Amino acid sequence: MAMNSQGNPTPAACHPVDEKLPAKQLIPAAFQHVGAMYAGVVAPPLIIGPACGLDQRDQIVLISVSLLVAGLATLLQTLGAGRFAGNRLPFVNASSSAGLASLLTVAHSAPEGHRIQTVLGAVLVGGLFCLAVGPFFGRLMRFFPHLVTGVVITLIGVSLMTVPVAWVQGGEGAPDFGSAANLGLALFTLVVIIVLQRVLRGFLKQIALILGLVAGTLAAAPFGMLDTTTFEQTSLFALPMPLQFGAPEFHPAAILAVCIVILVAMTESSAGMLAIGEICDRDVEQKLVTRGLRVDGIATTVGSLFGGLPTSAFAQNVGVVSLTGVRSRFVVAVAGGVMALLGLFPVLGGVVSLVPYPVLGGAGLMLFGSIATSGIRTLSRAHLEQGHNMFVVSVSLAVGLIPLAAPTIYQQFPQWFQTVFGTGIVAGAIVAVVLNMIFNSPLRATSAKPVQRAAAPEPAGGGS
Repeated sequence: MAMNSQGNPTPAACHPVDEKLPAKQLIPAAFQHVGAMYAGVVAPPLIIGPACGLDQRDQIVLISVSLLVAGLATLLQTLGAGRFAGNRLPFVNASSSAGLASLLTVAHSAPEGHRIQTVLGAVLVGGLFCLAVGPFFGRLMRFFPHLVTGVVITLIGVSLMTVPVAWVQGGEGAPDFGSAANLGLALFTLVVIIVLQRVLRGFLKQIALILGLVAGTLAAAPFGMLDTTTFEQTSLFALPMPLQFGAPEFHPAAILAVCIVILVAMTESSAGMLAIGEICDRDVEQKLVTRGLRVDGIATTVGSLFGGLPTSAFAQNVGVVSLTGVRSRFVVAVAGGVMALLGLFPVLGGVVSLVPYPVLGGAGLMLFGSIATSGIRTLSRAHLEQGHNMFVVSVSLAVGLIPLAAPTIYQQFPQWFQTVFGTGIVAGAIVAVVLNMIFNSPLRATSAKPVQRAAAPEPAGGGS
């Protein structure tokens, strides 16, 4: 007899990943995963909604769809059967933060009144692209070693910092933009999260970000900084409808930008699967990676028809598995079921929309900073002291930072060029892949090693 993760005897034939825990252990463990992923799931629609000019009611729909797709994708990943089986690991799938910078650029480049349709059209094609490339991605991963993925993830975090900085000041267009009250509320929220991260342990530490958002929102209430009109426009229960934002629109430049992001998201998902396999002591072969990426593609494609954004792995939930030692995929499946139920109740999205922008900004500084930190951690495994690796990183980061330093630098170029290279994440990724091919040919063994099984990322409050 073997011992399970709680020290109880379990048949030797049952791998810890396939272990079915009793309810008193399963439910708290599942809610720990919900707490770790919730803020990250709702962050992408909170960012993309305003960029597409959506009102609060439509933004609530985006949040509900994001929660529902995350839950269903996670269920498919952990419990799926037959041709629709996922990797059957304790693996969470949800809207990825990796595509936000590119999606923001796509939205801002689209004609007024057609922004959400353009974004969803690009995401739809990106999902089909994932399904087409997934079976061959094991071979493509040689083009995305730690050297490239580290640059990309770092640029994701740095590029997105403009979003929480605007939130800290009250949100673009706010009449009190940059006021002392907004800055003070953001600082209060950030300090609360820092203190909670320092003093809390276990599950409460995992949800420090959510607790900080709650504390900041409660602190804003006495000053009349909460907008409760949203509850007058939403229902308790609603089933998302297909094409509720209109028919998707397809623009080549937007599609190219999103497909590049999909490649990055697929790399992150593959790396997450390798990490989970290492933690769970289960071999992750190319076939299993293909099945996992297939779920990403299905969730992204189908989700886009309802208002969903690109779907990939959530690194913080990999960290939860590592931290707790609970490796059962059924725990994560229950967490996915809870997320799906939350998505069916738009009023819960209304609760999220109550959070003032300065409070979101205070939390966002930590959230997006942690993404950049993940990129730096990845670069630390890229052997920068060898060959031309430092040069590849330096040039790639510099090119990726150009749109941040000079947003209008490419305004004289064709629109497709502005959409692709006007996004730091995409520009940096292209340059990193090309330079790595020149100096460290992926066709032979190099010092810039491809993504291998890595230590699990530390749990954080947002999406990967």
